[in-house]
Amino acid sequence: MKNKALTLTIIARMTSNYGEGLGNIASVQKVFRDGRTYATRSRESMKNAIMVSSGMYDDLQVQVDGATQKLVNEELNAANCRALEGGYMNTSGQTKIRKSSFYLTDAVACDEFVNETRFHNNLFLAGRFAKDNNLNLQEKAKESGLMPYQYEYDKSMKQYSLTIQLDEVGKDENFNSEADSSEKIARVNAILNAVEALSLVVKGNLDNAEPIFVVGGIGNYKTHYFENVVRVENGHLRITEDLKDKLSRGYQVALLEGGNFANEDSIKEELKPISVSRFFDQLRSEVEEYYAGTTN
Repeated sequence: MKNKALTLTIIARMTSNYGEGLGNIASVQKVFRDGRTYATRSRESMKNAIMVSSGMYDDLQVQVDGATQKLVNEELNAANCRALEGGYMNTSGQTKIRKSSFYLTDAVACDEFVNETRFHNNLFLAGRFAKDNNLNLQEKAKESGLMPYQYEYDKSMKQYSLTIQLDEVGKDENFNSEADSSEKIARVNAILNAVEALSLVVKGNLDNAEPIFVVGGIGNYKTHYFENVVRVENGHLRITEDLKDKLSRGYQVALLEGGNFANEDSIKEELKPISVSRFFDQLRSEVEEYYAGTTN
């Protein structure tokens, strides 16, 4: 089997996840780069969302044995359990480690963080409790459970990268076992399906995190190949010679039209993108071709 990888760099509008809270105040996760602060969604959060959305965690089993960890044994390993495709470390008995076959970066905002604070309360529930218990809500706010709270809100254009080591999918050397080609195809395409239609639930809100721009494909570079050449500044996607050069090496670019970028016309003229749905359809076909004819 050829030693190749599937690599994508994606831009999507999504919310950040939350870090440390102080009392009833929740703040979004942030990173500090080049003297500026950017909102972010961590790679761990992204990976968990993709594993859940793809259905890869449907067969997850957990054990508590000194530590809460994924259950792993001869009958339940990365070759026959999709939930373990993202890697595991099991310390029950002899420690066993199996690295993930795919890797993600943090999803980092393209523009600097601007604090938008949202204020909420549970007035309806507290009012119902006060009424049912003959309490005066204004006088007995604490006894009624009235609780104001606030949190930072951020939904912005964010960039992240995903790379799948195709030759590692479905293998578990700890148990000398390997999934067949059809199972490998199903796993990779399940991840692609999740990325194409990714949605997140944040603070009770459904968040559409589908790609509005994506570049990549299957090639010889087993790394986040486009991570350093995709940049957005003030709503403009930078179209550089380095980006074009990398694209010329067998990769594709896709754009979700609708004015998401200020220079959408230039992107279409210079990069010749295809639609996002067509991009993922072609990529799924390439995954099937990659694994076609292999034997395990």
